Amino acid sequence: MTTGAASIAGWKRIAPMAEHDQLLVAAVFALLVTGLVMVYSSSIATAEASKYTGHQPAYFLYRQALFLAIGFVGGAIAYQVPLATWQRTSPYLFLIGAALLALVLIPGVGREVNGARRWIALGVVNLQPSEFMKLFVVLYAADYTVRKAALMHSLRKGFAPMFLVMLTTGALLLLEPDFGAFAVITIIAMGILFLGGMNWRLFVGLIALLAMGFLALIVTSPYRMQRVVAFMDPWADPYGKGYQLSHALIAFGRGEWFGVGLGASVEKLFYLPEAHTDFLLAVIGEELGFLGVATVIALFAIVALRAFAIGNRAASIERYHSALVAQGIGLGISAQAIINMGVNMGLLPTKGLTLPLLSFGGSALMANCVALAILLRVDYEVRQLMGGRRK
Repeated sequence: MTTGAASIAGWKRIAPMAEHDQLLVAAVFALLVTGLVMVYSSSIATAEASKYTGHQPAYFLYRQALFLAIGFVGGAIAYQVPLATWQRTSPYLFLIGAALLALVLIPGVGREVNGARRWIALGVVNLQPSEFMKLFVVLYAADYTVRKAALMHSLRKGFAPMFLVMLTTGALLLLEPDFGAFAVITIIAMGILFLGGMNWRLFVGLIALLAMGFLALIVTSPYRMQRVVAFMDPWADPYGKGYQLSHALIAFGRGEWFGVGLGASVEKLFYLPEAHTDFLLAVIGEELGFLGVATVIALFAIVALRAFAIGNRAASIERYHSALVAQGIGLGISAQAIINMGVNMGLLPTKGLTLPLLSFGGSALMANCVALAILLRVDYEVRQLMGGRRK
């Protein structure tokens, strides 16, 4: 009996999962399971036809399951780390992320795919540093905001240092190029600064400047401009610039309310490019219909709302860094999900961003698992502190 009690106590010290947000865990689990099913469904034809996959129909399913297992292990490790440690190490993690972004640009080190150099080949897997940089930005921006809380009203002392850091990061991302990751990271950094107390007039002015900056990046880049033109009217060139979007819209149209049935998509049969990555939502729309898409949106909404609720509880007991980390993670995942959904539905120009927790991709899945584990750690620490105060 004593040995059993000791074992239970030891397990609680190693993996203190007794208290956590069960609704958040359920939503994340539902998204991950849906992702496995839909990655398999959307990739069967591609896998069977490719020499690279050895003509194995379940190739992408096995890879996604492997990435998920690695993500769970990484998340379990991350969960054990106290938030105080994440705060202390956040500047170093950010520097490591920036170094990896620079390393990607070195010929022979960075792997180029479709004209973009975003990956570092590590044998059986390709590491995409920008996915981990999103998490590092959350941790660093939260730490910075807490340290500079008294200066958040000042453009020169509060915002300018962070702006210079993010400008350097943005430059590295645009050299890859990875405009989508740059947009998500900018949203995360600006969102955390605003939530941390930045003067709202200053925030509105900076948003206007950012909007002009993004517009300038689009206008001065021919390939980005082509994507905007295709987004405005994909049917003007359905076999050229508007090919991806037009087939995504066809997929949604075929799905109607309840879909054509799991596995019965036509668009995934070599019509819709990147069906298991960037345009997975279109396949979900075709096979599971409006009901399936609405369910996915609802699950992401739950993740975002629970992340902000955890952050609010942390702020209520003056754990401001933990609060900003929780809300930053929720903001990052929801921002990328909204952009991906907007692209799939023709509401935003085409960008190479995956759907978090659902789309095929090792780096994104592993980084999100670690981020969500940190979010659960915030929830656990806050519950422990609030429980202790009640006692």
